[in-house]
Amino acid sequence: MGCHTASWLCAPAAATTTGSSEFYKSTTIFCCINSPADSSQPSSLVSTGSSSRRRCNPGRNRPLDQPREIARQWIDSDHPFPSQETFRVVSYNILADRNAFKYRDLYPNVPFSYMKWDHRRRLMCDEIIGWNPDIVCLQEVDKYVDFVSILEKEGFAGSYKRRTGDTVDGCAMFWKAEKFRLLEGESIEFKQYGLRDNVAQLSLFELQMCEDESRKLLIANIHVLYNPSRGDVKLGQIRFLSSRARFLAEKWGNVPVVLAGDFNSTPQSAVYQFLSSSKLNIMLYDRRELSGQRNCHPAQVFDIEREISSSLILMDRQLLKGCWTGEEVKVATGNADCHVAVLPLKLKSSYATVKSSTRTRGFNGEPLATSYHSKFLGTVDYLWYSDGVVPTRVLDTLPIDILRGLGGLPCR
Repeated sequence: MGCHTASWLCAPAAATTTGSSEFYKSTTIFCCINSPADSSQPSSLVSTGSSSRRRCNPGRNRPLDQPREIARQWIDSDHPFPSQETFRVVSYNILADRNAFKYRDLYPNVPFSYMKWDHRRRLMCDEIIGWNPDIVCLQEVDKYVDFVSILEKEGFAGSYKRRTGDTVDGCAMFWKAEKFRLLEGESIEFKQYGLRDNVAQLSLFELQMCEDESRKLLIANIHVLYNPSRGDVKLGQIRFLSSRARFLAEKWGNVPVVLAGDFNSTPQSAVYQFLSSSKLNIMLYDRRELSGQRNCHPAQVFDIEREISSSLILMDRQLLKGCWTGEEVKVATGNADCHVAVLPLKLKSSYATVKSSTRTRGFNGEPLATSYHSKFLGTVDYLWYSDGVVPTRVLDTLPIDILRGLGGLPCR
């Protein structure tokens, strides 16, 4: 669970920490858009925004009730941008109500009353609305109708895709109906491709800038498999989503892509390297260590010096070759005879692009932590973007010393 916020510029054709540091993870993006001259839920739901929209104050910088001692700071990009047209994207893993109690041992510092859904729902909606987003991507949603009932009153339309199998949560996406028009949507059930029960969403929007101008934008929302040992599945899910995103982006004229979600992989991991470099020779890595999740127990993290250059360790190729079966190679790369996984998109991370201090960021510019409970402290949530959009500001995460004092997130 983590909360990130960023601003973006759309170029011509071309811990869990939270927004309130209380109950969920979030990611927020501002995007500036250049004008063309600058060259128990159903498995799938769609809702429409209310016509009687209550307007939010665009100057509001944070939810009104955010505690001052854990208030998060906006970090602006060092680069000037000519366009002032902006849009803001928020992404949250909200912690499913069912999981909050199924895995109660992960939150020993959180009083029972603060874990109850009615309490968390109110705070989450206040948080989301308080950041005045244009697009909201949510993961681990098992109470979609509750969000619809509140966000529709704020002028949002929405869609939902429940996971397959016995798990009841899924991914949800909301957008301001006055500002965005949904041109095409696609829900992905990874189980259809032998990639477990996770799901993802793709939404192609037209952003109406004025009467005779518009821009198109593709938003992707994913909750990657948690299992730390199945790095092959993680790579397969990300690779497949990216291939569908590229197909839709090209279909609508090479529109820019923003990829949001919980990737269940740390910035030091091979999965992160795959996302940031667009390829990965899987034979250089142990499948069970691809995500980096095993080295993030709070006791380990607090005892490790923060100035780490990299925890990626390249091991003997022949030794690791035996760690991969032909089926696992096929899952990861799409071809049992190919040992290099290729990402169909060229992506950059918004937080790594907009720099901040070492109190909140790691060696590669990513937040030190977007998720924090009794067994994990680290970053797994990201906002990636393709050519055509540029982050102009991000909402920084909490410093590690503040997180340590809180003892975990959610917190009271």
